[in-house]
Amino acid sequence: MTILVGCSGWSYDDWVGRFYPMELAKKKGDWLAYYAQFFDTVEINSTYYHPPGERQVQSWIKKVKGREGGFEYSVKMPGLVTHQSLVEGDEEKALFWTSSFDKTCLSPLAEADLLGGVLFQLSPYFKNEGQALSRLAEVLDALVSGGYDLAVEFRHRSWMDESQKEIDPEASEILRERNVANVLIDGPGYYYPGMMTADHAYIRFHGRNYDIWYGREKEDDHRLDRYDYLYKKDQLDRWVPRIKDAELKTAKVRMFFNNHARAKAVRNAFQMMDLLLIEHKSKEINLQDQFTLGEFGK
Repeated sequence: MTILVGCSGWSYDDWVGRFYPMELAKKKGDWLAYYAQFFDTVEINSTYYHPPGERQVQSWIKKVKGREGGFEYSVKMPGLVTHQSLVEGDEEKALFWTSSFDKTCLSPLAEADLLGGVLFQLSPYFKNEGQALSRLAEVLDALVSGGYDLAVEFRHRSWMDESQKEIDPEASEILRERNVANVLIDGPGYYYPGMMTADHAYIRFHGRNYDIWYGREKEDDHRLDRYDYLYKKDQLDRWVPRIKDAELKTAKVRMFFNNHARAKAVRNAFQMMDLLLIEHKSKEINLQDQFTLGEFGK
């Protein structure tokens, strides 16, 4: 049984001077290798916005291939699938983009033994109505044969049962039949239950800036964005029993911190590994502003 802890992404300018040394400010190509000195896994969110080409994927493979202890990339499905085709009910397009993403990204990473989880972060506008469940099942089926660890993050309450405490029984059965994990979430305004639906678990920490997610920022608010949130130790500590429970019920637990602003994800990821007694290389993360983004160029 294995617990992997990492961050949602690594290519953030505001990590320079906090996590990345200042001498790497203009060397973004070296950031991943530096990140991999401290973490065994990373979640790639950029694949949601722009499905990567062959050259990009081969670059990811080259930068960590042969790393002592191994490394994993968990990747987010393109929005073309989760936020367009599924929402619009266009099964043909959903399957086309899923197949394309499998061929250009998932399969090469899997063949290089670097693929972690495959995240379906569903649109908050994708509701459990009409043929939505069957469309989701069909897209999942297109990847199940690849033997990938799939995970689904539901974002509309219609996917919950009447008690609003568990995933809808039909939806959970779809996941169980395909060994697809129900993503466990810590975030603002929604907190889904810890139902285990697969032999692997997937956990995401989004931060708890409820006011920014669902309201407007204040003029004197110094937070960079809705992900500019630092978990307190006691907030993370409450997750430890749930993570340990997931570890007992699954073969692997993958956990990612998406509160990336100002390298807060890095600090919280280190804290979580300490709480779980996971040995790791660490460093002090200075969360104070040391520079402006324009000081090291673009």
